[in-house]
Amino acid sequence: MKHSRREISVALAILALAAVLAVAAPGYFSSANLRDLFLANLPVLLIAVGATLVILTGEIDVSVGSLFAVCSLVAGVSATRGLTTMMAGLAGCVAGAGLGAVNGALIAYAGVPSIVVTLASMVALRDGVRWITQGAWVVDLPADFQWLGVTPAAYLAILACLGVSLLAAVAWSMRNMAAGRAVYMTGSNREAARLAGIDTSAVRLSVFVVGGALVGLAAFVNAVRFNQIPPNTGLGLEMKVIAAVIVGGTAITGGRGTVAGTLLGVILLGAIGPALTFLGVSAYWERALHGAIILTAVVIDAIRGRTARSLSMLHATRA
Repeated sequence: MKHSRREISVALAILALAAVLAVAAPGYFSSANLRDLFLANLPVLLIAVGATLVILTGEIDVSVGSLFAVCSLVAGVSATRGLTTMMAGLAGCVAGAGLGAVNGALIAYAGVPSIVVTLASMVALRDGVRWITQGAWVVDLPADFQWLGVTPAAYLAILACLGVSLLAAVAWSMRNMAAGRAVYMTGSNREAARLAGIDTSAVRLSVFVVGGALVGLAAFVNAVRFNQIPPNTGLGLEMKVIAAVIVGGTAITGGRGTVAGTLLGVILLGAIGPALTFLGVSAYWERALHGAIILTAVVIDAIRGRTARSLSMLHATRA
């Protein structure tokens, strides 16, 4: 019920924003702008799905923006070296999964806090890309790389099918499969999950691997929109992703959240930036709003957790 209330409140916020824009800036709903919004935010959604799994286990990943840049370059360079477009995309996913596995292993088996590991990865990967590329863009991409070799309209349809299929598969798995329940249990009470026979270290490693692979997929579907790939892509992406996951109802402490809520969070936050522009407000406020959303959600979760513990202690005392 708590998840439903949060999702309903986010959906109402989306409708309210749409109503304001319909009156104040009807041009926002032009087919060209809606198409651009979809193309820009589907990669965010793919990454946010992986981030939801990570946060559900009680961990955090702030390296997704830098990882996005690495995977974009891997896919682009692979294509220029003669790999087919699909194989180049697979190379980007493998790179993401591999780097996610390194983060996950350090967190799950070495016991290093996830914020420390992923913050270090964020800096190391970004500076590594800057040093290796010297600021040079990936150019001379094959003709069939852009738009996957099909028309932009057909590419849009492919992305829509990909997004719907992925969301449906992950949502179903989280509700009906043992692996999904293990993710929730690990985030809710790691020690209780371990005593129940769940390998919580393997669960945490797995979500980082899956999250990294989804970053690679997002980087690929974003890269094929263009005929060149810049090395500084993905800057600030981690803030947008984490904000979307949290505003969608996933508890930053883990154990509570849904993929549907994350979808709503991506829609709301993805709409805010362009909405500010259409309403004549500086777009620089977008990141400030993302930060405020994260802080507000963390405070609400802290208050809710403290209230739940107080009620539990009260019931235990009366018993």
